[in-house]
Amino acid sequence: MASSEDEYAAFEQKVSRTVYLDNLSPQVTESVIRTAFDQFATVKSVKFIPNFIGPNNLPQCALVELDSAKKVKEVISMMGHYPFMMSGMPRPVRARPAVMEMFDDRPAKPNRKIECCWLDPNDPDFEVAKEMKKLTRKHDAEIAFMHKLQLEEEKKLAKQQEGTLKLHYQKLKMIEGIMADRTAHRLAREYNLSAADN
Repeated sequence: MASSEDEYAAFEQKVSRTVYLDNLSPQVTESVIRTAFDQFATVKSVKFIPNFIGPNNLPQCALVELDSAKKVKEVISMMGHYPFMMSGMPRPVRARPAVMEMFDDRPAKPNRKIECCWLDPNDPDFEVAKEMKKLTRKHDAEIAFMHKLQLEEEKKLAKQQEGTLKLHYQKLKMIEGIMADRTAHRLAREYNLSAADN
């Protein structure tokens, strides 16, 4: 049986091979991430970090374990220099190295002891803790509001993209039509121009 030191060392290796992704679209799935990253490295595992603040607990972040720590550095460097889109959404995905605190299954650090206690209302730190609780709630509300605005903006941009694609498709169908019924060839002869068959 592996000792706690060996287990912790293996976990540290796993963390060094993992990329943290955020700014992910709600439409991104594990298969989308695997397909996107297969061009850079072998993906060993994908784990979404649920957004417990936003609506429907939509995943906005993910931990992607690759086959080597070197590949992690290459991916982060590449994504830092070029916008990297997933699922056709108009938001560039951000990447950075994962840290241990991002993993909910991390093993306990060997020889580390943590003590917790309730604060008494007369304790000098009680007011500080109370203020921190208020700030946390305020930040939660701000994040939820910003998330809502971001989703609305993305829906607008996605609708614009859809409209643009439809227009391009209609143009291509029209061009196919005038080539198929020989209209382009008749116009070319009329204006003494050359028209290719393809």
